[in-house]
Amino acid sequence: MRKVSFAEFGGPDVLQLLDAEEPHAGPGQIRIAVRAAGVNPVDWRIREGQVLGAHPVELPSGVGLDASGVVDEIGAGVEGVAVGDHVFGEGSSTYAEFAVLSAWARMPEGLTFEEAAGYPSVVETALRVLREVGVRSGQTLLVSGASGGVGSAVLQIARERGITVIGTAGAANQDYLRSLGALATTYGEGWVERVRRLGRVDAALDLAGSGVIRELVELTGDPHKVVSIADLGAPESGVRFSGVAGSVPAALAEAVDLISRGRLHIPVEKAYPLAEAAAAHIDSRAGHTRGRRVLVV
Repeated sequence: MRKVSFAEFGGPDVLQLLDAEEPHAGPGQIRIAVRAAGVNPVDWRIREGQVLGAHPVELPSGVGLDASGVVDEIGAGVEGVAVGDHVFGEGSSTYAEFAVLSAWARMPEGLTFEEAAGYPSVVETALRVLREVGVRSGQTLLVSGASGGVGSAVLQIARERGITVIGTAGAANQDYLRSLGALATTYGEGWVERVRRLGRVDAALDLAGSGVIRELVELTGDPHKVVSIADLGAPESGVRFSGVAGSVPAALAEAVDLISRGRLHIPVEKAYPLAEAAAAHIDSRAGHTRGRRVLVV
């Protein structure tokens, strides 16, 4: 099978599309014929060698956590799924023609493989940071870098929970944020005052790592009301860095419920062939994403 791998840490050029042995499902796992793989910032952070304790790496290493596809192998002890089922979920080395998943759910009706691949880590992260930041119905949440995959999920889940959201993004994504129910404003010079004009901020999330931790603490008045998933230096300011996943099966179950009820939709901004994984990483790292980027296998 074909698989994207890297033998050393570095830039996108270290990614190689190679022939590799097929993986097999162990106890409690399934294997899928991958149809699409989600491209997440954690993927290029791992490739660069950033120290992410939740994702230890042994070189050479495959790439990717999220995927959708067709079940073709079922490990010992697994029930409730059959060969041929269309599923999406989280595993390892998902930038490949076959991948093993450790958490999965059946794809909701009407969802394409490309769309489904963009949900697993994104929804788990959105649910986790909303829980960790402690924002409640009737309060206002500020989301810095709100137009990407996690931001798109946060905005919609928060709206479902009765939380008002102020989102920052580039000028081209203002209407997109408003379509998801957010009060939108641009980042850049003067953004703090623009946020203040939109309302009081009870809690804040840093999803882009664009050096705004100090301002988020200023706006909320308390570092404990800020959570970052993108700035490894956040703890230096007393802000929680959230990088360890919670229950992925529970997140997938909630994603299926929200998608099925029409309460959650994350668009695919661009799909790339497997051979263009490096280009997908370059674009993901550049930011300004509206929704998700995925690889099509």
